Amino acid sequence: MSAYNKTNVHPSTFILIGIPGLEAAHIWISIPFCVVYLLALLGNCSLLFIIKTDPSLHEPMYLFLCMLAVADLVVCTTAVPKLLSLFWFHDGEIRFEACLTQVFLIHSCSTMESGFFLAMAFDRYVAICNPLRHSAILTHAVIGGMGLAIVLRGTALLSPHPFLLRWLPYCRTNIISHTYCEFMALIKIACAETRIRRAYSLIVAFLTGGLDFILIICSYVLILHTVFHLPSKDARSHCMILFK
Repeated sequence: MSAYNKTNVHPSTFILIGIPGLEAAHIWISIPFCVVYLLALLGNCSLLFIIKTDPSLHEPMYLFLCMLAVADLVVCTTAVPKLLSLFWFHDGEIRFEACLTQVFLIHSCSTMESGFFLAMAFDRYVAICNPLRHSAILTHAVIGGMGLAIVLRGTALLSPHPFLLRWLPYCRTNIISHTYCEFMALIKIACAETRIRRAYSLIVAFLTGGLDFILIICSYVLILHTVFHLPSKDARSHCMILFK
């Protein structure tokens, strides 16, 4: 590991130390991470292959699932390999540019995942509350537009994060008490005023994940309201199957 020059406000590398206080157990902690990562790769790739090869699955819910799978693969592959390298080989060194790239990919794709969950909730809402117009409302063009809007939202709102971090001086330390490069973890080791940057990050988090969560809850409340007001028990059972 390279020595850190305290006169250098932009270190060439950062040092990830993993989980503070549990360094001795890193090798054991890595096992579930490795298993979950392999399952995520296998599951998401299988999902993409099955949906691509089966035309009967080219429906809104499954297309949104494909988008979610791609975003999940990006998040996992961005974070976990470096985490395993840290836990297995004590290789915590990461270049400054690679660290900022990791920040952007993890935060932006996590935001996209939230958006795809909202899109899936909207699909269920239309399927149950307006079933006769479901195929007319959620056409392939609309689905593609929604997917593109979610990707653009995540990219546009999270693109400033790497630049906000790049412009900060890091004269205290280059050691990050985390398993991967995360926005707030880097903010903590900066030696400059960061209130505006923190506020921006929190606002973005609310406008994406927070707002998405509220809208998802609202959609399911409306779905349940519609289901429980159906006159027929068979109709309610059928709608609950669609709901699941």
